[in-house]
Amino acid sequence: VCSSDLNNIVLIDTYNVLRRDGIAPFDAALRTGAQRLRPVLLTTVTTILGLLPMVMMLTVDFFGRDLSIGAPSTQYWVQLATAISGGLLLATPLTLLFTPVMLVWGDRGGVAGGRKSKDEQEKDAQERTATW
Repeated sequence: VCSSDLNNIVLIDTYNVLRRDGIAPFDAALRTGAQRLRPVLLTTVTTILGLLPMVMMLTVDFFGRDLSIGAPSTQYWVQLATAISGGLLLATPLTLLFTPVMLVWGDRGGVAGGRKSKDEQEKDAQERTATW
C-alpha cells in the first residue's frame, strides 16, 4: 500500500469521526485538512527526499567511500524511483484538496446521496414522528 493511499484513508477516517460528532460537512473538511496537513506533507517530503539519490542516479558506497553518478546499478532503479516520486507529487494535492471537496459534496447530496449529522438526523426523526 502506497503512503498516499494511507494518507487518504486516515484523512477520510478523520472526516468521518468529526461528522459522527455532529460537525457540519464543510467545517469537518476544514478541520480534517488542518489536522492532516503536516503528517501528509512530512510523509511525502521525506519519501521524495529519500528517493532523490536514486532519481539522480547516484550510487553511494559507504565502505569504499565512493560517490558515483550514473553507475550501471542505478539504471534499474531510476524509473521506479521517478514513478514513485512523481506519483507522490500528484497524489499529495489530490489527498489534501480533492478528497475533502468530494467528501463535502457527497455529504451535501452529491452522487452517494450523503450522510446527515446527528442534529439533522434528530430533526428528521422528529419530523417523521410529528407526521404520524
